[in-house]
Amino acid sequence: MIDKTRIIQAVLKKLENLPAGHYLDLRTYKRNRSVLVVKESEDDLLVIERGYFHEKFHIRADKLSKLLKTLLKKEFPRSQKIRLYVMGEFTEEEALNVERKII
Repeated sequence: MIDKTRIIQAVLKKLENLPAGHYLDLRTYKRNRSVLVVKESEDDLLVIERGYFHEKFHIRADKLSKLLKTLLKKEFPRSQKIRLYVMGEFTEEEALNVERKII
């Protein structure tokens, strides 16, 4: 679990080493809301918001920090710690149906 104030830097660092086609899963402490960051290529990302709102964003890698800042305010307003999972190959059907224990 990573402190909310350092999560954006942690995501950017993990994305540098992540191969194309793999993704990161950010979840609240209770694991009931999530934001998926899929690395489609070196410069293109797909961000999937699943929580209070359900949206998809296709963005350039340099726009990620600004988007994450707004998504963290919307999806994790009271969270102080955020879970960060490094996942494998992204297939939309499997990624959206990952079951995690909800506290």
